[in-house]
Amino acid sequence: MARQTTQKRKALSARAGKFGRPEIAIAAALAVLTLAIYAQVVGHHFITLDDPTYIQENPMVNRGITGAGLAWAFTTFHATNWHPLTWISHMIDCQLFGMNAGRHLLVNALIHATNTLLVFWFLLRTTHARWPSALVAALFALHPLHVESVAWAAELKDTLSTFFGLLSLIAYARYAKAPSLARYAWVAITLALGLLAKPMLVTWPFVMLLLDYWPLHRFQKSEVRRQKSVLRGLVVEKMPLFILVAGSAVITFLAQSHGGAVRTFTDAPVALRLSNALVSYAKYLLLTFWPNDLAVYYPFAWAGIPAWQIIGAAFLLLGITAFCFSQRKIRPYLIVGWLWFLGTLVPVIGLVQVGGQIMADRYFYIPSIGLFIALVFGLADIANSWRLAPLLSGGIAVGVLLILATLTNAQIQRWRDSFTLFEHTLAVTPANLRIENSLALAMGASGKYDEAAAHFERTLQIDPNFYDGLVGMGVTRAFQGRIPEAIGYFQAAIRSQPDAPKAHVQLALALWKENNDQAALEEMQRASQLAPEDASIRADLGLALELAGRIPEAIEQLHEALRMNPSNAEAHSNLGLALLASGKTRESIPEFEAALRLKPELKGAADNLRRAQSQLGSQR
Repeated sequence: MARQTTQKRKALSARAGKFGRPEIAIAAALAVLTLAIYAQVVGHHFITLDDPTYIQENPMVNRGITGAGLAWAFTTFHATNWHPLTWISHMIDCQLFGMNAGRHLLVNALIHATNTLLVFWFLLRTTHARWPSALVAALFALHPLHVESVAWAAELKDTLSTFFGLLSLIAYARYAKAPSLARYAWVAITLALGLLAKPMLVTWPFVMLLLDYWPLHRFQKSEVRRQKSVLRGLVVEKMPLFILVAGSAVITFLAQSHGGAVRTFTDAPVALRLSNALVSYAKYLLLTFWPNDLAVYYPFAWAGIPAWQIIGAAFLLLGITAFCFSQRKIRPYLIVGWLWFLGTLVPVIGLVQVGGQIMADRYFYIPSIGLFIALVFGLADIANSWRLAPLLSGGIAVGVLLILATLTNAQIQRWRDSFTLFEHTLAVTPANLRIENSLALAMGASGKYDEAAAHFERTLQIDPNFYDGLVGMGVTRAFQGRIPEAIGYFQAAIRSQPDAPKAHVQLALALWKENNDQAALEEMQRASQLAPEDASIRADLGLALELAGRIPEAIEQLHEALRMNPSNAEAHSNLGLALLASGKTRESIPEFEAALRLKPELKGAADNLRRAQSQLGSQR
């Protein structure tokens, strides 16, 4: 009888890890719930933070899939990152949807829904616990801290890398059950694809070691005296994966250093980085339970962090770690989930300072899974030990999910456009230089120059030498017709950063309006020397040479600009004019035609095409 009971339990346990009708119903409910709450992103817009760099103003991406684009994706450090799979995914979205932001975001929402199902599937296969697995997946789907990763087009890299990361964990669970070279290859391939989308997965081999402890129990199956050798074997087993993530980490550091995104120890001392890391861990925990005042950018506390926050955060983290460690034998999921949370945040916790934020909601996307595992499986144990009625436990879980869904819905609405998002961020954060600047840019792009000037002025109150604020204020004054003031701001920006090309370009444009063509040409030449691979600046230099009457040089520069970016309609039109002025009428016609094909509404291109055709006809 006892043997039959044991066999029956094993059979039930085996079935629990597979998708039967209840599991399919749960998966369907998770997918429907996730998509129902995120479907509203279809009506959202791109925001002026990163979306232009990644999509709107990136000709290699917004032209869709091209051979040159694919080669560029694997060779560029654009946006201080190396993530070719993300660039290719954006290209596919542009190929299918053009500049329809809502459809780009819907793709992101679909990937998030898929990730939710993968979390459920992974936990169900490895723990055989249906309802705790479902609740972890539901928390992952509905937590407000995940809105940033889904409702921001530029953060496709978050959801995409997590998709492949979860596939890698599922493949690893299969490998652990029945090791083989083919199964290991799938682990490595899916991990590599995830790293090609975002290097956040550099901690994945460590996560797999945690899974060996629980729920795979590969470590505990050995005798105590053999556990050290077993652990050594498990580490050696993952050496190819460690090599893979090390390579990704090196390339990422080179990319971020190349773009100037990594702050030096002079800018951000070690003590400040460590204290910020401790406090940020505590803040992520607080926001997990009280997701209030979420923002797209949390500015770094350069003045220092209060000592009580550092001490409190240190005691909190040490206390939780000690408790989870003490429970490792009877409740192993606690230490696994907690170390998953701590470990996967390490690459983005601020020890290597990139940008100027203390933390970011999007960084919580992967670490949250570990935290939710510890919380849910721990609460499930408590419910069992207290013998709570399943109906009561279920009711509490549903209540929590409804609260989170309501908060997530409100947070998604804040992402509908730049104005809503940035105004909310400014309302809930201290002096925020980057978001003041981003809101000013959004105002300027909408023709609200007075409002833009007010926000640029605030950036300069925070930092009088802020380069982007000086350039932005100059551009705004130029649009307002206040050219002498604009020139003053551009000159101040050049004094702030002499080797940055943007202010030189804008100063040249302002000098043109003052009919100071020679000085304008000199500024444009300087900008081109500072950014020789910038197609737009090269095209502007060609126009400047053309206006100065130096036609052969103008033709050379415009040809080079179009080699870099064949989709620049204005450059085609200007090249056509230069060719026409040099008597090369026949050669000018294809350039005007290309300009009109790329931008039919381009002013003057149609008239110049007719003029060229008329001249060609009269020459025959």
